[in-house]
Amino acid sequence: MSAPAPQVRQKWRPRLALIVASVLALVVCLPLGSIIFFRIYDNQLVRQTEAELIAQSVAIAARISADLSARPPINLRLGPPVQIVTPNTDGLAPVLPRLDLAVDDVLPLRPEAALGTGTTNSALADLGLRLQPELAAISAATLAGFRILDADGVVVAGGNEVGQSLAALPEVAGALDGEYRSVVRHRSSERPIPALDSISRGADIRVFVALPVAANGQVAAVVYASRTPANALKQLYEERRKVGLALLSVLAATWVIGFVFHRTITRPVRALIARTTAVAGGDRAALKPLDHHGTAEFAQLSQSFLEMAAGLAARSEYVATFAAHVSHELKSPLTAISGAAELLADDVAEPTMTPAQRAAFLAGIQANADRLGALVARLRDLARAETMPTVGGCRPADVIDALCEGKPDVAIETMGDLERSVAMSAETLAVVLGHLIENARRAGAGHVVISAVAKGGRLAIVVADDGPGISPANRPHIFDPFFTTHRADGGTGMGLAIARAMVATHRGSLDLVDSASGGSFRIDLPIADASR
Repeated sequence: MSAPAPQVRQKWRPRLALIVASVLALVVCLPLGSIIFFRIYDNQLVRQTEAELIAQSVAIAARISADLSARPPINLRLGPPVQIVTPNTDGLAPVLPRLDLAVDDVLPLRPEAALGTGTTNSALADLGLRLQPELAAISAATLAGFRILDADGVVVAGGNEVGQSLAALPEVAGALDGEYRSVVRHRSSERPIPALDSISRGADIRVFVALPVAANGQVAAVVYASRTPANALKQLYEERRKVGLALLSVLAATWVIGFVFHRTITRPVRALIARTTAVAGGDRAALKPLDHHGTAEFAQLSQSFLEMAAGLAARSEYVATFAAHVSHELKSPLTAISGAAELLADDVAEPTMTPAQRAAFLAGIQANADRLGALVARLRDLARAETMPTVGGCRPADVIDALCEGKPDVAIETMGDLERSVAMSAETLAVVLGHLIENARRAGAGHVVISAVAKGGRLAIVVADDGPGISPANRPHIFDPFFTTHRADGGTGMGLAIARAMVATHRGSLDLVDSASGGSFRIDLPIADASR
C-alpha cells in the first residue's frame, strides 16, 4: 500500500485575488497619500515665507538704522539691548526661520491695534513719514504688510494704524525686549476658502515676524511684517477639472492593471487548479494545454504539469500492463505445479504411476518452482533498478577490463573515449554491459565491439556483436518485460528491462540501433567529468 500524499500545513493564506485587490486599492489610495505631502509642503512654505519676511525686514531695519545713524535724532527713546545680534565664528549673525506647523500653535486672529499713549516718538514719526511710500511700494511688490513701531510699540509707519499701539501682541512684546519673534496666526479673508483648500493649513494662516531695530545696541524700533504663505492646493482647486481628469486617468490605469493581473495571473491559476482537479478525478481529456497561459512562467508550469500528469498516466498504464504480464508469467508455472501435485496426490491414494513418471512430475514441479524463483528474483532486481541510488562514477574501460576476465569465450574489442568517466557506479555499469555481452554470447556471437563517443557532456557507448542479430518481428518487443526467445533455457525476459531501468535511473538511455550485421545497442550516459 502506497504512502498517503503529503499534506500542506493548514494555515491562513491570502488568496491571489485578495493580493491583487489590495495592490489595486493601494494604487487608488496613492493620491490620498499626497495629503501628507501637502502638510509637509505647507510647513516648508511657511518656513520659506518666514525667511523672505526676515530678509525684507532686515533690509528695512538696515535702512532705518542707517537713517538714524546719519542724522542723530533728538529725544529718541530707546528700549533694552538688542539680543539677536550674536555673531558666529564666521562673524555672521543670521536670523533663521523657526516656525514649525507640527509644533507651534496657530494663534487667533491678530487683535485690533489699541489706541496710542498720546506721546509719539517724533524722530521715528518723521522717519515713518519718509518711509511710508517705500513701504507701500514693497508691499505692492511682495504682497506683505509692514509696520514700523517705535520703542513703545506705537505704529509710526505702514497701513492705516499709524499712532495706534501693537505692544500687547506677544511677538511685538518680544521684539521690544530685543528678541526676534515669529508666530503663525489665523487670517481673516473676505473670500471663502475653497473646499479643496480645507485639507491644507496653509489656506487660512498668516505668518508674522517682529524684528527689533538696533541703535547704539539698543532697541530703537521694531519692523513688524506679515504675509500669507503660498498655497499649493489653491492651484489645484483652480485646475480642478484637470485634477478630475487625472483622477479618471488613475482609475482607468487601475482598471487596466487589474485586467492585466486577472488575464495573466488569476485566470491561469484558476484554470490550472480546475485542470489538476479534473485530472485527479481520472478525466484523461483534461490532459491538454490551457487556453490562456498569461505569462511564460505559467506556460512552463502548465507544461511541467502536463508532463508530470502524462508520466503518471503512463506509469499507471505500465503498472497495469506489468501486473498482467506478471500474473500471466506466474500463472503458467503455478498451474503446472498445482496439476502435478494433484496427480501425485491421487497416485498416493491409488498408486498407478511408474517410478519414472513420478520422477518426471517431481522434476516438472522443481523446474517450475525454479522458474518462479527466477521470476521473483528478477522482479526484485527490477524494483531495485528503478529505485537504486545514482551517486558514483567510473571509467567504462576499467569495467570492460574486468568483464573480459569473466568472459573468456567472447572476444571483446574496445575503441573510442572509454577513458572518460560516466555518472554511474562500476557495479551498475558492469551489470548493464554484462547483460548485453551475455545476450550476445547466448545468441551465438563470438566477437563484441564496445566503442564510445563523447559529445555535449554525454558519452554514447555502443555494444555491437557479430551474432545473427534480432529479427524485425522481435525488435519492437525486446525491452518488454517477460519477452524472451530463450524460455526453454530458463530465460525470464527481464534482463533488458532491468538494464534499461538502471540506465534510466542514472539520467541515461538504452536503445537498440540499426546495424549491418549482428545486434547493436547504444547506452547514453552523462559524463562525470564534463568540466574537464
